Amino acid sequence: MGYERAKVKDGQGYMSDVSAERSVERTLGHLRTVDGLGRPPAPPTAPLTLEDLYRTHRMRLVRLAILLVDEPATAEDVVQEAFTGLHRNWGKLRDSAAAVGYLRTAVVNGSRSVLRRRKTAREYVPPHVVNARSAESLAMLSSEHQAVVNALSKLPPRQREVLVLRYYGGLSEAEISEAAGISKGTVKSTASRALESLQKAMSG
Repeated sequence: MGYERAKVKDGQGYMSDVSAERSVERTLGHLRTVDGLGRPPAPPTAPLTLEDLYRTHRMRLVRLAILLVDEPATAEDVVQEAFTGLHRNWGKLRDSAAAVGYLRTAVVNGSRSVLRRRKTAREYVPPHVVNARSAESLAMLSSEHQAVVNALSKLPPRQREVLVLRYYGGLSEAEISEAAGISKGTVKSTASRALESLQKAMSG
């Protein structure tokens, strides 16, 4: 994945050239660390249950949904629906990895549905409006990180999905392909266009 150049404000308000990819990697990587996504899960001492998955993955999935739909309350609803669907299909899943994959795909699809309904109803609030995200989300971000998240939220939904799944979710191209329901080739081309769009949004 090639680097795209962008200009962002430093702590003193000056504009400096940085890589769009490095910027989004630093910002979403920071959130990954805060949310504990970089740590390997502890091995279960008993057969994994739906309650275990809920306890372990719920907040991470809520963050994922927030990055896609921008509203914490809506993100909570999307994740709740994903777990409801998982409960209905629990007997069909072969293992915990399949269950987590199901949840990710359900969150992506649920977020898409939210954005479609907003657009249809002509009530879509631009996601870069500051109060669209929770105070807690903003409090943990530096001004540079906030600038990147604001730029990220201006991307078309599919481009944002690919970058969020890659840099926040830490997914491979194959995993993104499965979660987003697109080919690996489309993942690559979408990521390239997304970084180019991010560069324009940040420099603008």
